[in-house]
Amino acid sequence: MKKEKNSSSGSRILKTTFSRENIEAIVIAIVLALFIRSFVVQAFKIPSGSMEPTLLIGDHILVNKFIYGITIPFTDNKIFRFNKPKRNDVIVFIYPLDPSKDFIKRVVGIEGDKIQIKNKKIFINDKPFNDKHGFYCDKKIMSGLGVGANRDNFGPVTVPPDCLFVMGDNRDKSYDSRFWGFVAMNKVKGKAFLIYWSWEKPFKNIKWDRMAKVIH
Repeated sequence: MKKEKNSSSGSRILKTTFSRENIEAIVIAIVLALFIRSFVVQAFKIPSGSMEPTLLIGDHILVNKFIYGITIPFTDNKIFRFNKPKRNDVIVFIYPLDPSKDFIKRVVGIEGDKIQIKNKKIFINDKPFNDKHGFYCDKKIMSGLGVGANRDNFGPVTVPPDCLFVMGDNRDKSYDSRFWGFVAMNKVKGKAFLIYWSWEKPFKNIKWDRMAKVIH
């Protein structure tokens, strides 16, 4: 009888230890995941065609949150700033008109730049911009006043300090700085660098050719 009691007691000890070790492992995994998501890399899904053809609807991307500095969680304050976004960087940022939303666009103008658009052509500091990422699907030129007038003719404006002027690569179908203004530097979450998965619908139309594609 004593042996049976000892055996049962030992079994309970093993179960308790096993349970505690698993809980500890889960807690550590959660903490690491939150740390990585907050400070290093975060995943996002592309919901619209504003960045076509660079990014397509259904692309799942990774964003480097460490490259521009370390942000204190749940705030816009950065502890350290390593770099500032450069022209042509593809960035994820908090949408200025609705902080609950994240937008992704390409940096076209940095602080101090004079930006002007004439009949779809971009000028930076009075010089034609080498717009190698711009995609235009509408031959029509919008001008004058009214909805969409800023799309093809805009400015000139000067980008304020610690701000960015951003545009979607799909220039004719992007809601960006031409319409709602500048992005404050402290609203930038990070730089998009990789497409790790892509499909049009869950488990349907998987785009294998886009897997592990570097974002330029």
